[in-house]
Amino acid sequence: MTLLSSSATEHRGLTMTLFGAFVMATLVITVWAGRQNRSASDFYAGGRGFTGFQNGLAISGDYMSAASFLGIAGLIALNGYDGFLYSIGFLVAWLVALLLIAEPLRNSGRFTMADVLAFRMRQRPVRTAAGVSTIVVSIFYLLAQMVGAGALVALLLGVTGDGAKRWTILAVGALMIIYVVIGGMKGTTWVQIVKAVLLIAGAALMTVLVLAKYHFNPSELLGAAASASGKGSAFLEPGLKYGASDTSKLDFISLGIALVLGTAGLPHILVRFYTVPTAKAARKSVLWAIGIIGVFYLMTLALGFGAAALVGRSGMVAVEGKTPSGNTAAPLLAEQLGGGVGTTGGAVMLAVISAVAFATILAVVAGLTLASSASFAHDLYANVIRRGKASEKEEVLSAKWAAVVIGAISIVLSLYAGKLSTAALVALAFAVAASANLPTLLYSLFWKRFTTVGAVSSVYAGLISSVVLVAFSPVLSGSEKSLFPHADFHWFPLENPGLVSIPIGFLAGWLGTLLSTERPDPAKYAELEVRSLTGLGAH
Repeated sequence: MTLLSSSATEHRGLTMTLFGAFVMATLVITVWAGRQNRSASDFYAGGRGFTGFQNGLAISGDYMSAASFLGIAGLIALNGYDGFLYSIGFLVAWLVALLLIAEPLRNSGRFTMADVLAFRMRQRPVRTAAGVSTIVVSIFYLLAQMVGAGALVALLLGVTGDGAKRWTILAVGALMIIYVVIGGMKGTTWVQIVKAVLLIAGAALMTVLVLAKYHFNPSELLGAAASASGKGSAFLEPGLKYGASDTSKLDFISLGIALVLGTAGLPHILVRFYTVPTAKAARKSVLWAIGIIGVFYLMTLALGFGAAALVGRSGMVAVEGKTPSGNTAAPLLAEQLGGGVGTTGGAVMLAVISAVAFATILAVVAGLTLASSASFAHDLYANVIRRGKASEKEEVLSAKWAAVVIGAISIVLSLYAGKLSTAALVALAFAVAASANLPTLLYSLFWKRFTTVGAVSSVYAGLISSVVLVAFSPVLSGSEKSLFPHADFHWFPLENPGLVSIPIGFLAGWLGTLLSTERPDPAKYAELEVRSLTGLGAH
């Protein structure tokens, strides 16, 4: 047991009190919101009653996940400049979502991404493909959040074994199911708003404290980080993680493409555009989100380099083992900023920041579970299995049962993914979203000739190629950091499949359309075009 574990154990009461207070507050919000759910629109889209600013905060809450707070800070602390690339990729991605997707999606659909795709195509095959893709992407993202939760709470409770992580994952899974089943979109959105405010406040506090230690001189901070890293000036230059070989350079390009294009295909982000009353509010919410998220990712630089300077790789190794993922960098930095190991101030800061991170995880997993369960109920159950004959009550009930099943699957998978970096797991989710969802959405909105065969081909080709490439990549086998470190069945050299799978998704949609004998209805496309651009006839 490490010194930090002992310190955390001594102040376990404070930690558990803060955790308990947040969980109770969010449960109260969830129950309150749940009582206002009267229809499917309330459950799926919060009654479309949120303002642009509120929805911007909620989008920020959905996007600033455990991977952002824990994973990116850790990657910067371990890899310097190359870790910082995650921050840039996540932020730049919002421009694609704003310019190409936000307004047309809000105008063209009702509850899910498949509403847009099915508008001018055959319902059943398109909704089936979109529903399957949504669930797979959501589960990848859920894994990242739950792995972060396990690492975080095990650290706080001072337990080094896997038992505490497993119990934490089970608890997080149970809570996210409760949030979705009781609160629906209204409850989840309010939890996201509260969490976004807490996360920005916590990150801002740590940023100010880190800069204050170095006299508010960024150069001094960077110099201290480089010295403590043991890498010298190379820590502040490109190439530490993605420059050692041609393969790693390709991996960097693949990661960048996946991050930039993936956001516009993430299901839990896309459904957020349906919670506002108008297309104008959808645009406003994205602009607010860009501002809030931009400030946050700038702060992750201070947190990452601060962790490198004040905690160092050795501090993370002491807690995580000889191949650290960096998931504990931000909480360990908080403890140092509060006064260090064994001090009351250090324990208080550790508990507060970890409670904020835990809040982050709970809120994001609720949003992901809602997006995937809504897609199952609205797309697969109501429109494929029941062929549009399900009542609203039946549809919402099936969404609640889907939340339970998807939550259970995510819990089981998370128990085996504990060694992986949260940021790396999220990058994989982005790659799958960019490969399967984005090509289909763009073709459907902007290509008149696009057909049902093209849509189905694009989704399945992007989905299958990205998942298969991940399965045979170094993420699962072939290195100490792999999920199965003692096995080696990898033949795909890149950790992120985006460089190959995203072009496959676009190519399959194009080829499927050209080879199809189907002739799309030009009137339907004209109606979709008018609706997506003007909002005329939007729900």
